[in-house]
Parts: sequence; structure tokens; C-alpha cells
Amino acid sequence: MSQSLGKCSIKLERPVYIVSSGSIVGTKEGEGPLGLLFDRVGEDDMFGAKTWEEAESNLQKEALYLAMSKKGFKPEDIRYLFAGDLLGQSIASSFGLSVYQIPLFGVYGACSTCGESLTLGAMTVAGGYADLVACVTSSHFASAEKEFRFPLEYGNQRPLSASWTVTGSGAFLLGGSGEGARAQICGMTVGKVVDYGLKDSMNMGACMAPAAADTICRHFEDWNRGPDDYDKIITGDLGSVGQMALLDILRERGCDISTQHMDCGMEIFDPESQDTHAGGSGCGCCAVTLSAYVLKQLEAGNWKRVLFLPTGALLSKTSFNEGRTVPGICHGVVIEAV
Repeated sequence: MSQSLGKCSIKLERPVYIVSSGSIVGTKEGEGPLGLLFDRVGEDDMFGAKTWEEAESNLQKEALYLAMSKKGFKPEDIRYLFAGDLLGQSIASSFGLSVYQIPLFGVYGACSTCGESLTLGAMTVAGGYADLVACVTSSHFASAEKEFRFPLEYGNQRPLSASWTVTGSGAFLLGGSGEGARAQICGMTVGKVVDYGLKDSMNMGACMAPAAADTICRHFEDWNRGPDDYDKIITGDLGSVGQMALLDILRERGCDISTQHMDCGMEIFDPESQDTHAGGSGCGCCAVTLSAYVLKQLEAGNWKRVLFLPTGALLSKTSFNEGRTVPGICHGVVIEAV
């Protein structure tokens, strides 16, 4: 039986289960509204390392350990790893996860990497190629600033449209058995690159919003669904500026998701007490929010079905310095209560 649906979606014949997950964040994230929900909050943002990049590697290593330890799994129980981050050559993933010696697929979708890894992991399990896989993503404020903007020592001023890269990592174990699972993945809508010609790397929410709108519209078309079919429609890290852009674009297309919409970047920090401008961003933003908050709502029965939409801005310091635009991408994952 074909599991393809519409033009770009996958409807799984049998659900793939989120068996376990782990979340670890930095000090600022621990002080935010979701602080008490994370599995672990670091005492400082170095996490026992000498460099910011090594600190991010430690985040991934710890997040996967947390996910495995909750269910008593060992590295040899996991067939494949799907992991990625924001750094050049995905060094946070390769250095951080090499200690486990699990076959690794390195993935990159900028801040949409969590959605991409969950999609590929679910396809692998659903296709019978593995009984258990792990999906890991991370970001770190200091390593991302150094990679894409300026080192912290420079002390540059950030515009109000800028977001704050979340220091954190989320890890998810996907399997075919639903016993004791946190939630189930029932399908995916794969995103495509959408470029509205924007060039402001300090306003990534606006750069990513068109891609989120495109994936949402194509998802509704492929699945013959609408906003009311979901308790929550959750974007990854558009922030307050990107949220306004997303809702405006969708209204122009005759679609209103304002009642159901939630953005992880707007949930993780308190805009009144934490100076993060437009909100949170980064690979770790939606990953830790999914693990610590969204899955808990599904487990508690508060929500029955959500559309999880990690969003990514596809730029590098090279493309930005050469005057290129900032395209976006967004992958959708249908997650339901067990």
C-alpha cells in the first residue's frame, strides 16, 4: 500500500511512535516559562567545555543519554541516528554523538532540522529499515552568534526584529511499538525552499514565514484538512514578527489559523522579563519545546492532534556576505496522542 499522499505528503499506514525523549537547556531557557518542564538545566552555558562549540556537542550527548536512560536503552539498541545543528559541517552533532558509535545520518535544514530528522526517522521505521532510531538536534546562543553574526566580545546591538538562539538540545527515540510511548507520528508534509527575496538576517521570522505558510497550505490540500482539525498548529521559531507575517500571508490565501497557532520561539522566553526581542530561535528551540511541553500536553489528553512545523532560514555567512537572499523551509509533522 502506498503511503504517499497528495503532492508532497506521507500518510503512514501504521503510526511511528515517539518512544522517549530528552531535553536539556541553558540558564536563560531555564529561567523562562517552561523552565520547570525541561529534563535538565545547565548550571552555566559552558556545560563543562572549553569552547562554545564543544559545549553544544555536550548538549547533544546529554540529550540522547536522557532519552535512552528513561527507557533503559543502550546505544547498541539504536539502529540509526539522524542529527544536525547550525554549525559548519554540523560539528556539534559529529563530535558530540561520536562517543555512542551509532550509524549516523547528518541532516541540515537550519532551524527546521528537528522536523527533517523526525520525518526521515519515521520513514525509516515505517519502511521496516529499523526498529528504533534516534533524532537529535541542538543550538547554542554563543556558537550561533559566532557562526552567523559576531562573537559575543564584539557587543553588537541587535534590532527588535532579531531573535535569541536557544541554548538547548532535544533527542527523540522513534520506534514501531506504542507501549508506553509519549505520542505517535501519523504523517508528514515535506517542505520546499521558498524565497521572497528578503535579505535581513536579523529578521529571520519574516524570512521563514512564507515557507511556513506554503507548507501549511500544501498540507491542508494534501490531507483534505483545515485548521479546525488540529488542537494546535505549532511553528518552530518565527517569533512575534514572523507570526504576524505568517497569519497575514495565510489570511490572504483564505486560511485563518490564528485560533490554533502557537510558536515555540514565543513560548520559551518571557517577553516581559527576558530581553530576547522577537523570541527564541535555533534548532534547539522547537526540539526542547516539543519534548518538554508539547508531548506533555498530548500525554495529558489536553490536545489530541497537533501539526508540528519547524521552520528554517537557509543562509550561511558566505551567502549573506555575498548579498544573497535568505530563503526559508518548513517541514510539517502530524503528531497525535496515543
